[in-house]
Amino acid sequence: MTCRVVVIYFSFFFFLATFLPLVHMLPYDRNQLDIKFYDRSCPNLLMIVRYGVWSALKDDSRMAASLLRLHFHDCIVNGCDASVLLDDTPYFTGEKNALPNQNSLRGFEVIDDIKQHVERLCPYTVSCADILALAAREAIDMVGGPSWPVALGRRDATTTSKQAAEQQIPSPIESLENITAKFYSKGLDLRDVVALSGGHTIGFAQCFTFKGRLFDYQGSGRPDPVLDSSLLTRLQSMCPNEETSNSNLAPLDATSTLTFDNEYYRNLIYNTGLLQSDQALTRDRRTAAMVYYYSNNRLSFYNDFAQSMVRLSNAGVLTGRVGEIRQKCGSVN
Repeated sequence: MTCRVVVIYFSFFFFLATFLPLVHMLPYDRNQLDIKFYDRSCPNLLMIVRYGVWSALKDDSRMAASLLRLHFHDCIVNGCDASVLLDDTPYFTGEKNALPNQNSLRGFEVIDDIKQHVERLCPYTVSCADILALAAREAIDMVGGPSWPVALGRRDATTTSKQAAEQQIPSPIESLENITAKFYSKGLDLRDVVALSGGHTIGFAQCFTFKGRLFDYQGSGRPDPVLDSSLLTRLQSMCPNEETSNSNLAPLDATSTLTFDNEYYRNLIYNTGLLQSDQALTRDRRTAAMVYYYSNNRLSFYNDFAQSMVRLSNAGVLTGRVGEIRQKCGSVN
């Protein structure tokens, strides 16, 4: 064997021994979501996210619901790509200022803070979309809800659309048929609609989202006749029929506002659901059956909610070399 052949021979094996393991560790060269996606490239990721969520909940008990809603509003608009986190630029008006999100969507600073910590240890490695998906899971787990596996490897969108958000996010005054159609467009089904609606067992809603039920239901000039009378009186006091009350808050589940459980479904059975879109679940025989079942079977609700969250968080994801890994969640690189 000549010296030149020996050099080529050993150079080839040096390449295999050094370069290929590095390629294996680079997340952007993989095209499928994987629970172990960052095990080598950012092994402390889960601990960083969990601590960040814990710190946020310690200071703000509403944050669990806010992070869940932030994740949902991201995924339901063109998939889970962190587009909802982008600030407006001269080139696009983003989802943050869409009507369903403006002055109501919360938790951006929590994701930004976690991202900063992750960047210090694992620069240019972990997407904002993955951080948001993990944060929502950790938040629900910390307030008594179920956990679920979060496969990782999402990449971040490089653009966002106010118009898309206004068209694709379900409205609290929309018909069940329209809401279901929006879920179907993301690969979700009717069970997902009912199970994910159970996320309203925590959190608050601004008065303008349900005030029509209190004073002018469907243009009748009267309250929603289905709404429990004692709840009606209480809500009319919290949300008087004047514009200044629009941003006042009422709990989505007054029974256990800060605890994730199945009380939401029991509220619907007793006509004490806050949002029109929630109470509508009892008026369709298909969804009503699921409402009654979940009201009596918390573990079944938890299991179905977890499965629905997996399907939701895998909707429309960007992987491989599509999109980017943002250094800051509010702006493209």
